[in-house]
Amino acid sequence: QVQLVESGGGSVQAGGSLRLSCAASGRTFSGVAMGWFRQAPGKEREFVAVINWNGANTYYADSVKGRFTISRDNAKTPVSLEMNNLKPEDTAVYYCAASRFAHTVVSTTLYDYWGQGTQVTVSS
Repeated sequence: QVQLVESGGGSVQAGGSLRLSCAASGRTFSGVAMGWFRQAPGKEREFVAVINWNGANTYYADSVKGRFTISRDNAKTPVSLEMNNLKPEDTAVYYCAASRFAHTVVSTTLYDYWGQGTQVTVSS
């Protein structure tokens, strides 16, 4: 069974930092793009960041550019998200996802595997 499991969420004050990790089991994701998305209460799931299959290309939502960094780690932890200078508006459930494509893609419809999500809460 293929699974993605996020970890590293929590509660921090504005200006703080968190590092999210995504553990994979059931298959490797070394040849596909990996992304992070988030969903706040009452809002649609939105794109946060994506990294291509070999880590050479990344793309970020404007709202997190310069504050968040996505990286590829190893086969068991294929993607991480370093979040700095967190703001209250970053509060959401964060999901990692694996695409069926090798290049960077941002639409949720282009991702085949999703984790269950990890809560990030930023207080002012």
